[in-house]
Amino acid sequence: MTAAVPPHEPPDIVASCADGDAVTPVWRNDLGGITYRLGEGSTARYLKWQPLDPEVSVDAEAHRLTWAALFVRCPTVLASGHDDDAEWLVTAAVPGVSAVVDPWLRTPDVTVPALGRGLRRLHDALPVDSCPWTWSPLDRVADARSRGIDLDVSTADAPVIDHAVVCHGDACSPNFLLSAPGEVTAYVDLGSLGVADRWADIAVAAMSTRWNYGPGWEKPLVAAYGVDVDQDRMDYYQRLWDAT
Repeated sequence: MTAAVPPHEPPDIVASCADGDAVTPVWRNDLGGITYRLGEGSTARYLKWQPLDPEVSVDAEAHRLTWAALFVRCPTVLASGHDDDAEWLVTAAVPGVSAVVDPWLRTPDVTVPALGRGLRRLHDALPVDSCPWTWSPLDRVADARSRGIDLDVSTADAPVIDHAVVCHGDACSPNFLLSAPGEVTAYVDLGSLGVADRWADIAVAAMSTRWNYGPGWEKPLVAAYGVDVDQDRMDYYQRLWDAT
């Protein structure tokens, strides 16, 4: 999730899935995908509509959500589909508020440590041995090159794995939902979930605090996760994120 949605006419599939419920555009991503809320309250659903693009797969996200839901709270998949131009995913709403809206945006002293603890709980809960997917530097570099990206980051520079976990794959602040007491209650946007070094997630989660809360919050996030800052791994995985 990245930006507010400009006025537009929703695709026909949105009205079909809404089945008469109110349709509210919520977010637009950098690839032209739009997330809509269908209905309101406890029965609300979310529809992610994405033009076909080699960088993202809604079908892949549906499979990952279904697997991850066995171990952590994340959106329940209700339906998915595609046509010649786009694909879509409908999920049930989950409790919580995005970490980048008020009140959490105004209280980084509460929010950022909660994000670090929430990321650690995710890593502790998801079993590496049974995860069907990987998210290694080799995977990511190969995927980027298949899309024609000329990289200045090499897998030969990748640090030795510190600790393998099932990574979120997009551990930016908006993809964590917080509850009223100020703790992470659910995880969203798991389309790149897979096994990798935990620093692949930690580095991105820390970097995202700069974009959302300003400077000075990277170290508090890492501390709340429960490890000391490893600057070499942070630097590598942040460069890899930017490059791919």
